[in-house]
Amino acid sequence: MQNARDKAQERPQSAVSYAVGICGLIGLFLWVFIARHFGEVAALFGYMDMPARADGPYSGLLAMLCCALPMICWSIFVDKVHLRESTGINWRQKAKISDIIDDSFVKLVGLWMTWALIAICYFMGRWYWQGPFQFSMQLMEAAIIPLVLLSIPYVIWLDQYLVNRRDGAWHMGAMLAARQGWQSEKIFHHLRAWAVKGFFLAFMLAIVPDGFRAVINADFAQMWTNPVLAAQILIIMMFMVDVQFASVGYLLTMRPLDAHIRTANPYMQGWVAALICYPPILLMANDRPLDYRPDDHSWAFWFAGHDMMLMIWGALLVGLTAIYAWATVAFGLRFSNLTHRGIITNGPYAWTKHPAYLSKNLFWWCATLPFITNGSAAEALRNSMILLLISAVYYWRARTEEKHLGQDPIYQHYMGWMQNNGAVTKFFAHAGAYLSSRFGRGRAQHGGDMNSQ
Repeated sequence: MQNARDKAQERPQSAVSYAVGICGLIGLFLWVFIARHFGEVAALFGYMDMPARADGPYSGLLAMLCCALPMICWSIFVDKVHLRESTGINWRQKAKISDIIDDSFVKLVGLWMTWALIAICYFMGRWYWQGPFQFSMQLMEAAIIPLVLLSIPYVIWLDQYLVNRRDGAWHMGAMLAARQGWQSEKIFHHLRAWAVKGFFLAFMLAIVPDGFRAVINADFAQMWTNPVLAAQILIIMMFMVDVQFASVGYLLTMRPLDAHIRTANPYMQGWVAALICYPPILLMANDRPLDYRPDDHSWAFWFAGHDMMLMIWGALLVGLTAIYAWATVAFGLRFSNLTHRGIITNGPYAWTKHPAYLSKNLFWWCATLPFITNGSAAEALRNSMILLLISAVYYWRARTEEKHLGQDPIYQHYMGWMQNNGAVTKFFAHAGAYLSSRFGRGRAQHGGDMNSQ
């Protein structure tokens, strides 16, 4: 009984070790250093006419590779994630190709049809062929034939070791081929998982080049004399880290890495809460219903001329962005919205269940200071109310994610542990209890006064 109680009080083991994210950071920043000194590095190998900096879009993609490879190597050779039972793979039992080829063919049909549906959605969405999304579409067009060809040996090879070969792709193919045994629930899960990947991967790849280019061309020398510029450069760097890790996560949803999608959020409200925070819907964009910054004035404007406040506030914003990026790095190869790919309990997730949402919203409040304005008090109130509504949207997202992940016993254990041990969670719980007690006491006293009258 005591052992069971002690185990319940321990934080559940994270699906991703600390070292995975660290390996990704080392690989990413190694390439950032090389890209910033590309001409000099090339000259060391005898190539004298190379550009001074490698800041192009494909250099940004190479950064993703440099981020992903160390994480893959650590995950396989040190953490040995491919041996986990959660992969659904039994490497000790290899089926004959003749025994699995029929299932593999049906699965390929389902997989290819899924890709075709995603391609149709891309084709129909005009926004995918404008602005930064054009880069994503160029990559998709270049990758489709190699992906189709490589999927054949990959599916056949993996099917030889899978405990249950008839996954969502098989059920999709079986329905299309009029085979017996397909289940609509499996198909819906499969389509939800690929909808997440198709929607978010296009967005992440679209923003990879600009963020990477900004870091490669940043003037670090001026950081020491300009606190605003220093904060801006460091914040851009943190967001670059977030985008790189997130893009890798959406790409590598693979069972041998134990990074596959266990389940995609089955609740419509979860999808609505998430999708309104991203293009093309993005209600927070300029001139959209939840635009909370109509005058474009921010902390640097309001604190101009006060160097100490600029330094303090800039450091605060950098710290919040660092927590936000750290929350993504903690996922290693597994970052993804609206999905369950293993429960993360270390890093900032040892403080609170939603460190990214909390730090992001605090950043917005501290960066924009919506309650300060050159206009009327009504405008300040309007800006604050809109930003409060945005924070409510992220609270809504958090609740729908908990409803989804709460179906996993490990997450249930994690929530119980967090309630008693999470520093941020305990702070809010104590603050809420204090306010409740004060409010309740005030009501009781007020009621006593009324009765005495």
